[in-house]
Amino acid sequence: MSTAAAFGQLSNVMEVVSPDNKITVSFWLQNRQPFYRVQHGQTVALQDSKLGVVREDVDLSQNLTLLDFSKLEKVKDSYEILTSKRKKNTYLANRKTAHLQGANGEKMDIIFQVSNDGVAFRYYFPGTSKDVKMIKEEVTSFRLKQDAKAWMQPMSDAKTGWSQTNPSYEEHYLKGVPVGTPSPLKAGWVYPALFQTGDTWVLLSETGMDGSYCGTRLRQNAPKGEYQVGFPQEQEKYPGNVLNPQSTLPWLSPWRLVTVGSLKTIAESTMGTDLAPAAVKMDMSFIKPGQASWSWGLLKDDSIVYDVQKRFIDYSAKMKWEYCLIDVNWDTKIGYDRIKELADYAKTKNVGLILWYNSSGTWNTTPYTPKGALVTPEARRKEFARLQQMGIKGVKIDFFGGDGQSVMQYYLDILKDAADYQLLVNFHGCTLPRGWQRTYPNLMTMESIKGFEFVTFEQPNADEQAAHATMLPFTRNVFDPMDFTPLNLSEIPGKVQRKTTKGFETALSVLFTSGIQHYVETPTGMAQVPTFVQDFLKEVPAVWEDSKFIEGYPGKSVVMARKGNNRWYVAGINGELQEKTLTLDLSFLAKKTANLITDTADKTSLQQKSVKLPADGKYSVTLKPNGGFVMEF
Repeated sequence: MSTAAAFGQLSNVMEVVSPDNKITVSFWLQNRQPFYRVQHGQTVALQDSKLGVVREDVDLSQNLTLLDFSKLEKVKDSYEILTSKRKKNTYLANRKTAHLQGANGEKMDIIFQVSNDGVAFRYYFPGTSKDVKMIKEEVTSFRLKQDAKAWMQPMSDAKTGWSQTNPSYEEHYLKGVPVGTPSPLKAGWVYPALFQTGDTWVLLSETGMDGSYCGTRLRQNAPKGEYQVGFPQEQEKYPGNVLNPQSTLPWLSPWRLVTVGSLKTIAESTMGTDLAPAAVKMDMSFIKPGQASWSWGLLKDDSIVYDVQKRFIDYSAKMKWEYCLIDVNWDTKIGYDRIKELADYAKTKNVGLILWYNSSGTWNTTPYTPKGALVTPEARRKEFARLQQMGIKGVKIDFFGGDGQSVMQYYLDILKDAADYQLLVNFHGCTLPRGWQRTYPNLMTMESIKGFEFVTFEQPNADEQAAHATMLPFTRNVFDPMDFTPLNLSEIPGKVQRKTTKGFETALSVLFTSGIQHYVETPTGMAQVPTFVQDFLKEVPAVWEDSKFIEGYPGKSVVMARKGNNRWYVAGINGELQEKTLTLDLSFLAKKTANLITDTADKTSLQQKSVKLPADGKYSVTLKPNGGFVMEF
């Protein structure tokens, strides 16, 4: 039965169906207000939800007239990306547009595209204008059934946290809570937000950020399961600059993403990059994903000295890793001249250096340097030119000021300038990437997560790490590269005790995707690891050709398969405190032989063995509490 039948006496209902006919989005006006609904098979994934925006010059969420619907268009796009879970991607979708008019003749289009993994929609304001139009509110909502469950991360309030550095997407997730549960923080909830309604899973996010809109989030309260798009808090802007969306016409909003299907659909989806703008033109010769050593993760500020960094360069070379990251205060503790010496030395070892920078001018009180060197275009380009001359390969830029439109534009300005000087980029203390890695291929990764450094800060973070990590292939790391900085195979200096096993930590090298994977383990710690583990970590691919979801449940466990360098890797982790035996369906690898690395019986070390899959590809693996494994075929 057509979903239009569900709308009773409503006329002029527009439907767009996915190419495989499994997903339908319906759009209509009711009392001159725009609504939509998303259906997956027989399940209503999103109930009647609101659309529209309120501009300062006109309210385009009510008193609308339908002009017409466009004809069905088929959309096809193919692209390659080096920093995602799948190198070669093809996007197929069906598109229709609703052409609307406000009470005084103002035009607004709502564009819907439906692919086999979900629904995307965006607003378009046609025409031309010299005056700037400003959006005060986006009425867009996502209404779930009230018996649905949610896995969501609270959005931290602006200017809270250490040295007023929030928000930076660094909270723990609430897992499996009732839909409508208020966020414990006023700022609301971050994307991606995950829901389960019946047997259908829904992931909400956004992409297509070009600097003409702020980054958004879901509001704190969702009465009756209806989540509304929210704008940043007042302090989340470049000082003296723009917070909420404003632009001249014509004007396109970012895409709102509703990924729909099974957990496999969610974990394998590439909607976040499928709908991002294509790569800008740049010299691609310097864009080389890889792995990096990093001293600060475990050894902190005292490690940022010449001799220690030289040792970490040697460590990268020994492990066949492409990069070494030199973190905070290098400008005062080592200095530009001696950094140039290290860069020259690293070059002889086939290792590139990445240098840390503080993004901020006045928007936080962080003490770390270099600080302020990137704030203005002139200073930034001068600094980047100097780094290029020194032979530096990339920059890690930290402590951004929120999701206001002017801050989002600041990110893009940095990416553009960095590309001109052939510098790779890693953003930290930052917003969500939202597909930028496709548009700007020099963006290797972004933090935007409560990563391993937080485990080293406090025991409660270490206690939560295993469950937290099993959330990420279904949420933060679904579309975008994530600099979690994994791989601790020794003790954490100080009082914090890691609660995950070495098998768990080793699995993260495959499970988490990042254009540059910064490993937290030190040369001393790595020397204590069995040779077969070191050999494995020397060969983990930097670029993934394909990825498959094998098994899992957010907050409990996850197993993924990834293909790189023409070999398949299967990695899994247990996020709970009880031992589990999983029977994996690896039928696509039937009869193949793998090297299995997993925890020893006493969980103190790692063991390896050769296993051959049977003809049906079924394989049972036992995971220790907070344990993990990896298989290399």
